[in-house]
Amino acid sequence: MKYIVVGLGNFGASLAEKLTAQGNEVIGIDTRMAKVDLYKERISHTICMDATDEFTVSGLPLKDTDVIVVAIGEDQGANVMATALFKNFQVKRLISRAINPLHEKVLHAIGVDEIVHPEEETAERWAKKLCLNNVIDSFELSDQYSIIEANVPKEYIGKSILEIGFRPQFNLLVLTIIKPIQVQSILGKTHTERKVQGVVTPEMVLEATDILVLFGSNKDVQKFLKFKE
Repeated sequence: MKYIVVGLGNFGASLAEKLTAQGNEVIGIDTRMAKVDLYKERISHTICMDATDEFTVSGLPLKDTDVIVVAIGEDQGANVMATALFKNFQVKRLISRAINPLHEKVLHAIGVDEIVHPEEETAERWAKKLCLNNVIDSFELSDQYSIIEANVPKEYIGKSILEIGFRPQFNLLVLTIIKPIQVQSILGKTHTERKVQGVVTPEMVLEATDILVLFGSNKDVQKFLKFKE
């Protein structure tokens, strides 16, 4: 896949490096030439440019890029301007870094697809999340094994756990299923909560909105996710 990471601070540079190491094509962007020089051997491509300048940004291969991550953390104004600019170009998938709750509200207002909180989430976790299609979240137990949350693929909707054969076909364990449910507050407002279904039985039938919680080796997880595409 192809990525653009804007802002080569600690989080942005680490994310760009890990995505590159996983075989993706990554363009790392920063306004500081020292940062560009520092990572030019560790990231597929590095460019020194101002991501808040519309003319400059228009020269990037935006149509061919799968994901753009605005990882600018030092300058909230530049973060918002760059995010709004990429959103205006109607890129495929836009992820931006939030510094505080107010900043996050502004990003939501712009219409950002996903928001990153580097203080709470590691670059390694996001690298895995971005590389594996349909993964909602992941937790690495070791270098070889992970627990992931993934959307139910279309071809499995309406089928039971037994019919799909997670263990014999993919060598994966279905730990549980999470179902989103609508809950009404005492003020009458409705919001969505995640309800864990407990121990999975072979007869359980998957629905379109279900979230699978799977355990297995990283190799088998990748095999399953590639099979789904």
